[in-house]
Amino acid sequence: MNTFYTKDDNDAKASLSFSEIAAAKERLKGVIKETPVFYSHTFSEESGNDVYIKPENLQTTGSFKIRGAYNMISKLSDEEKQRGIIAASAGNHAQGVAYAAQKLGAKAVIVMPTTTPLIKVDATKKFGAEVILYGDCYDDACEHALKLEKEKGYIFAHPFDNLDVIAGQGTIAIEILDEVKDADYILASVGGGGLISGIAVAAKAINSNIKIIGVEPEGCPSMKLSLDGNRIIDVPSAKTIADGAAVKKPGELTFALTRDYVDEVITVSDYELMEAFLILVEKHKLVAENAGVLPLAGLRRLKDKGKKIVCVISGGNIDVLTIASLINRGLVSRGRIFCFSMELPDRPGQLLKVSQILTKHNANVIKLDHNQYKTSYRFMQVQLEVTVETNGHEHVAEIIDAFNREGFVIHKIY
Repeated sequence: MNTFYTKDDNDAKASLSFSEIAAAKERLKGVIKETPVFYSHTFSEESGNDVYIKPENLQTTGSFKIRGAYNMISKLSDEEKQRGIIAASAGNHAQGVAYAAQKLGAKAVIVMPTTTPLIKVDATKKFGAEVILYGDCYDDACEHALKLEKEKGYIFAHPFDNLDVIAGQGTIAIEILDEVKDADYILASVGGGGLISGIAVAAKAINSNIKIIGVEPEGCPSMKLSLDGNRIIDVPSAKTIADGAAVKKPGELTFALTRDYVDEVITVSDYELMEAFLILVEKHKLVAENAGVLPLAGLRRLKDKGKKIVCVISGGNIDVLTIASLINRGLVSRGRIFCFSMELPDRPGQLLKVSQILTKHNANVIKLDHNQYKTSYRFMQVQLEVTVETNGHEHVAEIIDAFNREGFVIHKIY
C-alpha cells in the first residue's frame, strides 16, 4: 500500500492511501459515468505526441466534481447529513454537492460568486440546493460559506482541500490507467488543486514513472507561484476566462500533495484556451468550459515529443453566449478570421480590384464597409474595412502579400 503524507499549519499528519481512492471508486459505482478515453488525431498532430482525451465534461453533472463531493458526503453520519451541507463553488463543485446531497438525503446550501455563469446557478438549483450569490470570486464565496457554517452548524464540503474529496477525484487516474496502461503523462487542470493532487496520488501508486502535469491559467497562477516559493501564496486577483480555475489560494493539503507528487505545473494564456476550445469543438464536436480545456492548451508547452499523453477535460458547464464568444475569438487567434483596413483612391473600379484579389486567393468576405464619405486624412482617398474568412495565418500572409504587390497598403485590425 502506498501512503502519502502532508502536514497542516499545526504539523498534524494527514494521510491519503491508494486503498482509500480505490474504496472511493467502489462508492461511486452506479453514481458516476466511467467516461471513456479516446485518441485525438488533431491534438496529436499539433503537439507531436500521442494524445488521448478523458472527457469528464460528459460526466454526471457535467464535470469531475461529482466524484469528490459524493465520496465525501457518502461518508457522513446520518446526524451530519441532517444538519445540512454547505459549500462554496464557482459552479461545478456546487452541482456535485447538490446532486450528491439529493441522492443521499441531505440538505445542501451553496454559496457561489456573483460572477458565476447562469447555467451553473440554475443547474445547481435544479438539484434541490439553496443558492446564495456572494463575492466576486471563489475565495469571497468560501469566506462567506465558512461564516454560515459556524452560524448555522452546517457541515462544510470543501471543493478541494479535503482528503475524501481528493480521494474521489483520484478515481479518474485509476480509470485512465485501466484504459491507457502505458501512458507517459497525465495533464489536468489546476484550480485549488484537488483534481491534480488526487490524480497524482493514484497514478504514482500505480506507476511511479508516470509524469503528472498541472495546467493553470496565467491570470491566476496561485499553485505555480506557491510551488516556486515553496509556500502557499494568495494571489491578489484572478483575471482569466477560466472561471472554474480562478482560485487565488491553493489548499494546504493540495499544495503539499502537488509539491511532492506532481512533476510540474505550467500556465497558459486565455488566447491559448480559446484556440484549444475551438479545436475541440470543431474536430471532436465536444463542448468544454474554459477551465476544462486547460490541459489541451498546455500540450504546446511540453518539450517532450512522441509521448503517450492523457488530457483530462474537467468539465463542460458553459453557457451559449460564452461558447459563441470563444468560437469567434478562437477563429481570430488561429487566423481563421481576418479584419483589415486600407485606403483606396476615390474613383470607380477600386472596390472591384479589391474583390478580385480576395476572390483569386479564396478569401470569403463576411463584412465590408466602403463609404465615400468616410475619407482619410489624404485628399481623394476613402477608407475601406473588410472582414474575411481565411484558412489560417499562412493564408492571411498570402492575402496581405497579394495586396502589397498590387500597390495597396493593408492595416491589420485583427
